[in-house]
Amino acid sequence: MRILFVVQRYGTNIAGGSEQCCRLFAEHLSSAGHQVEVATSCAKNYTDWSNEFQAGSERINDVLVHRFPVDRKRDGQRFSGIDAAVVWGTHPVPLSAQELWVNEMGPRTTGLPKWLASDSSNYDIVIFFTYLYYTTIRGLPAVAGRTPTLFQPTAHLEPHLLVPIFDRLFRLPDGIAFLTVEEASLVNQRFGHSAVEEVIGVGTDLSLSGDGNRFRSRHQIGNNPFLLYVGRVDPGKGSLEAFDYFVAYKKRNPSSLKLVIVGEQVMHLPNHPDLITTGFVPEQEKLDALAACTAFLQPSYFESFSMALTEAWSMGKPALVQGRCEVLVGQTRRSGGGFPYQGFAEFEAALDLLLEDPHLNSQLGENGRLFVANHYQWEDLIMRYEDLLLRTIEAFNRRPYRHLSTGR
Repeated sequence: MRILFVVQRYGTNIAGGSEQCCRLFAEHLSSAGHQVEVATSCAKNYTDWSNEFQAGSERINDVLVHRFPVDRKRDGQRFSGIDAAVVWGTHPVPLSAQELWVNEMGPRTTGLPKWLASDSSNYDIVIFFTYLYYTTIRGLPAVAGRTPTLFQPTAHLEPHLLVPIFDRLFRLPDGIAFLTVEEASLVNQRFGHSAVEEVIGVGTDLSLSGDGNRFRSRHQIGNNPFLLYVGRVDPGKGSLEAFDYFVAYKKRNPSSLKLVIVGEQVMHLPNHPDLITTGFVPEQEKLDALAACTAFLQPSYFESFSMALTEAWSMGKPALVQGRCEVLVGQTRRSGGGFPYQGFAEFEAALDLLLEDPHLNSQLGENGRLFVANHYQWEDLIMRYEDLLLRTIEAFNRRPYRHLSTGR
């Protein structure tokens, strides 16, 4: 098949979860023999969407990537005011305000939907990643009815999902792929079922390995235990709360325990003698960190999957996960690979168990590894995904008015 992915950012050095998920699907489908291309923006930073990549086409790991320039950077102050009214306001807002919100959300690449409208018929199917951004909100209507479309919304429970402009968007695609049963349940309750849909997940490579001693030596950790968080330092990711919990835990339980944060710092944390921040690191160093950690910490309130969590389990590491995120709780309970926590008291009790009982620590990690081996291997996942693509194309071909475009 000739397959086109549409996503807001793309590249091997892009840290976003949905962007990484899109890249992995694209590369594995390419390895399976499909002709895979990507349409995306020239942005690297999601906070302002400034053009950092060259516009035009390039090949990344055998995937042809078409980049479209962002018309203007996001004005943070202007966007915050519109976002407060549309997403967080207490009164209904007109469609015109919602349309303005989409434009300010970005990345505003007006050339991309125009190109999709003219060129999408060259592909067997077009796959849109993530519901929230301009590339999908403007791109999907430009393609629906012209070419088969699969939607991977990567949705989670957040106020943005309730904005009425999404009512129509979620009814446009011919098929929907979900990452977890919790995401499927959320979307189905909010928008109803699609004719073709399936919970696919995201693959994890069990053959990957890391050098824990190398990571410990590089960051002067020695033999000290440490919690590892992989992700952005961002309030929405729960990382600020996790830091506060760690500081409180250290005050109540003095020890050599450290907290290591691997990822981009959108916000800076206060200095602490037992906090180690690495910033964004190459993939191998991230694997080294996973191999070295005592336990993995996933504090995010808003997740549709969490690839970092399944990667930690693939390394046999137990996890502490945010108990107020249904996706993380569901994954952890199905796997038996860790403990959910709600509030500091449960965080403290769970961490005590992981630090004081090496056998329990090891058993939970092994449970997680078996869960990943049984559910998230790329070979099986891509076979199911290919079947979903074919069923989505069949659904498009059954549309009575499929050649009447809904684009603008």
